Amino acid sequence: MAHCNHFHPSPLNRRDMLARCAQGFGSVAFMAMFGQQNALGSLPTGGSPLVPRRPHHAPRAKNVIFLYMDGGPAQMDTFDPKPKLAEYHGKPFPMKMEPTQFNDNGNTLAGPWEFRKHGQSGLEISSLFPHVAQSADDLCVVRSMVSEFSEHTNANYFLHTGLGLAGRPSAGSWVSYGLGTENQNFPGFVVLNGGLIPPGGLPNFGSGFLPATYQGSIFKAGDPPVANIQPLEADPQLQRGKLSLLAKLDAASKGNLGSSDAVESAIANYELAFRMQSAVPELMDLRGETEATKRMYGFDHAYEPTRIYARQCLTARRLVERGVRFIELTCPQVGGDRWDQHSKLKEGHNNNARAVDQPIGALLKDLKGRGLLDETLVIWGGEFGRTPFSQGKDGRDHNPFAFSMWLAGGGIKGGITHGVTDDFGYKVVADRVEIFDLHATMLHLLGIDHERLTVRFSGRDMRLTDVHGHVMKEWLV
Repeated sequence: MAHCNHFHPSPLNRRDMLARCAQGFGSVAFMAMFGQQNALGSLPTGGSPLVPRRPHHAPRAKNVIFLYMDGGPAQMDTFDPKPKLAEYHGKPFPMKMEPTQFNDNGNTLAGPWEFRKHGQSGLEISSLFPHVAQSADDLCVVRSMVSEFSEHTNANYFLHTGLGLAGRPSAGSWVSYGLGTENQNFPGFVVLNGGLIPPGGLPNFGSGFLPATYQGSIFKAGDPPVANIQPLEADPQLQRGKLSLLAKLDAASKGNLGSSDAVESAIANYELAFRMQSAVPELMDLRGETEATKRMYGFDHAYEPTRIYARQCLTARRLVERGVRFIELTCPQVGGDRWDQHSKLKEGHNNNARAVDQPIGALLKDLKGRGLLDETLVIWGGEFGRTPFSQGKDGRDHNPFAFSMWLAGGGIKGGITHGVTDDFGYKVVADRVEIFDLHATMLHLLGIDHERLTVRFSGRDMRLTDVHGHVMKEWLV
């Protein structure tokens, strides 16, 4: 239709878009899907935003399991033994103290746990982790991690996204964006929530400026893990009829819409939700798992948080088997605080370790026994460490100047340590490792060059490692 010289069509605003689309965003995709299928089933992957993509180089790992320890475990009580603490216990701390979160600083504080050598490598691990210690020869313990932040929210954003502010894509989103997923019936990035969402909230798992398809999908610890996973219709044909009608409504108006992440991601999410109706119940059906496997993980443990984390770890293994790229586990509630012992260090760390040690030890053994550890990168750690001097009487304050993490599988050299802290575990003195280096190495193992995985946003090429990051080749097999 011709327009007079005084008329210019206005751009489609959000209200007009919603009015025209009514309630059928996702059904354009459903129309094609139902045209190819006679019953519920898998969607061909040709147009999926999660279709597997070729990496930059040959990968060593296909998947990542991030065992996030919410709150900041104390490095000198877990994986970085410091005998000097016992010698100075109760005495004034002999080094200069940096400002702390609460500045209620006391004397030098030794931990109540013993360290012993484990495996052929003789790796020293605290008595907090007797089950993890059985896999000592598979661990690369990094004792020289540092953070730029000493407050939980900013440190969590930094750990998860590479920036200490909300709004950037999470590492899991970058992995999903770069590689897609090997199973179109599941998201590429799954968060198994044991009960504790990190300070900073869901933006820790967000997609930022990446398409919304790549944000983390939150699965609860219980069953069902996802709300509304069961279709309301008893007959699949009835659901098909409803969705076909929506498809016709969308088809009538889709020509008026330009490219929009909100619309395209909604369509992709409708597609994925439809396929998950059959995939997720199968994932959570543990009847195929042996009783011995369940006991190994701790399904029969007297401590409820252990049972919760056991289910999370077993589910993580099952997600790896189903091709999900990035899986993060959050911690369960232990009745006190997470790994954030500003007081009652012994009680708090005991409870948190009791919850996660047996399930993690089982996960490492199970992955290795099934031949999956070689292609699965497992990462353990929190957002920062703790001080070697007390906060108040029997706690430890936040410490970003040194903390420990460990990695296993997926091309990682086992039975080694990297980095050195001072005699008290307070600050790094050799081989400092930044979060950017951790991210760069993770991407490298997945076959991604961290400098090439970029997205143009706000006038510059953005990446997970910003303008930083080095691949830690010392860690690699």
